[in-house]
Amino acid sequence: MLRIHDSLTRREEDFAPLVAGRVRMYVCGITVYDYCHVGHARFLVVFDIVARWLRHLGYDVTYVRNITDIDDKIIRRAAENGEPIEALTERFITAMNEDCEALGLLKPTHEPRATEYIDDIVRMIGALLDRGYAYRATNGDVYYRVGAFEGYGKLSGKRIDELRVGARVEVEEAKEDPLDFVLWKAAKPGEPQWDSPWGPGRPGWHIECSAMSTALLGTHFDLHGGGMDLQFPHHENEIAQSCAATGAPFVEHWMHNGFVQVNQEKMSKSLGNFFTVRDVLKEVYPDELRWFIVASHYRSPLNYSDQEFTAARAALTRLYTALRGVEPRRDDTATRHYAERFEAAMNADLNTPEAIAVLFDIARDLNRAKEAGDTTQAGALAARLKDLAGLLGLLGDEPEAWLKRPSRPGAGTLDDAAVAALVAERNAARASKDWKRADALRKQLAEQGIVLEDSAGTTTWRRG
Repeated sequence: MLRIHDSLTRREEDFAPLVAGRVRMYVCGITVYDYCHVGHARFLVVFDIVARWLRHLGYDVTYVRNITDIDDKIIRRAAENGEPIEALTERFITAMNEDCEALGLLKPTHEPRATEYIDDIVRMIGALLDRGYAYRATNGDVYYRVGAFEGYGKLSGKRIDELRVGARVEVEEAKEDPLDFVLWKAAKPGEPQWDSPWGPGRPGWHIECSAMSTALLGTHFDLHGGGMDLQFPHHENEIAQSCAATGAPFVEHWMHNGFVQVNQEKMSKSLGNFFTVRDVLKEVYPDELRWFIVASHYRSPLNYSDQEFTAARAALTRLYTALRGVEPRRDDTATRHYAERFEAAMNADLNTPEAIAVLFDIARDLNRAKEAGDTTQAGALAARLKDLAGLLGLLGDEPEAWLKRPSRPGAGTLDDAAVAALVAERNAARASKDWKRADALRKQLAEQGIVLEDSAGTTTWRRG
């Protein structure tokens, strides 16, 4: 039985879908006004693994990850750039898709854009107005009436009276209560606008996700995820809007991943301490970035540093070296106990560090089988290692190709043919007992980042 830490109850819960065999899952996606940074990469990879694991358990998973393509930040950035909003959002949607592909993400079942769901948004706001949970203010905006919703703050653990103490209202706002939040913004000159019963305007951010999730997954679905920073106010407001509009419970389980930190501060665009995925991928390979994310438990803080990527490279090298020269042959009986340990780790709130420990144990035993010349056992272990790692989106390359790639993307180095020629020349020097020349060639190769491994009269090489 899969158990997950539910952000709403603040404890581990058995995960049981509302409809047997089927999981409906929504994750808040990217606001497309800039390139994705490593903090975005974390939630993208985390919930990619959640979806992969649920499917491995046999569930039919409908995975919705939205795109916010209308928002204050988008409007400001387009104005700063002097470009149409549609051109800005399309450019960054393309960039986001490139980053997702590089990271090995499986495509979600649906990837709705907020601007495609204006009719659903308008209907939900209308229902909130009819039920007394929303009001039209004197400035033409429509606001959600937070005080009317019993239980506001239950996801984030915040109390309304405490929130009011620290709340402030901008001069131009016409709220009844400083905690009220906007559902529909009256049209302003130069901004995108759509028709509504309350006049032309555009949606607020929070209502977009409520409308898209319920339109695609129903009023009550299994799992909602996102970064920890979205618990308040975004997800808190989603609960208030959706439950009030539909009368249904909205979401059965909530999951939130921890922050990526730089010098103990959350990585974010607002703090200016972020690294975009595409800039990071100029220095490290995508599977090294993915390993960096997977190697920590999804709820724990993740510290960004060069040392972490060095460790990721070393770990992947260790696993690919074990796979090298072995033809995988599936034998479930001989390797089932590894799968059972892996599944136990993943079913314990997706404990990927424990699952990775199983991969290292398989690699250790695979190396022993290779040394013993037991090709049958080695093949079974190699197949199991590839299969289990694949559930984390790892070890998808051919070992030889991975081990012979440059140490950094785009790094200038000897090509494979040149390395092979120098290795052959060194082998010839060793055969003629010209140890001085053989050592000089080893040194020359090492200076180019080439690691030689001599074993049983043969020499293999990899890039260090």
